[in-house]
Amino acid sequence: MTKFISKKIKMKSSARLAAVQANYMIAFGQAPVEVVIDDFVQGRIGRFAIDNKENEDNEKLVELGPIDTEYFAKLVKGSQTQKEDLEKSLNLFLHGQWSYDHMNGIMQSLLLTAIYELISSTDVDTKVLIQEYVDLAYAFFSKNEPKMVNALLDQIAHSVRG
Repeated sequence: MTKFISKKIKMKSSARLAAVQANYMIAFGQAPVEVVIDDFVQGRIGRFAIDNKENEDNEKLVELGPIDTEYFAKLVKGSQTQKEDLEKSLNLFLHGQWSYDHMNGIMQSLLLTAIYELISSTDVDTKVLIQEYVDLAYAFFSKNEPKMVNALLDQIAHSVRG
């Protein structure tokens, strides 16, 4: 039996993925926030992902579904506006080998977006948010990274949401 997921929920999930990608582009492409947001909203970038599930040697591009553009813009603008404070907060929760400054850019962007959403979108269930970002972590990483994202976001959620 397949689970029904509304178009609105799918568009928010797509907005989260796009926000992680946009935050990465802003940080490492040094592009202005408004330009990156506009490029995503207009569909100039961020419309496709690489799918290599069937055969790792045979990558193909798959078109992504539409995004909730308002939610996407909120996530990107908010996480960029509060970036310094969010990074400081993240470092308070990171231990051992997991130092924010030593993480790769995708992980930094994922955590930045996730923490911002945990803090700012209190109308979205905590478990739903954590699962969304763990799923995104599995899209980019394997092994320990998604587990670390799960544990870290759970810890932060308990701190900021109670």
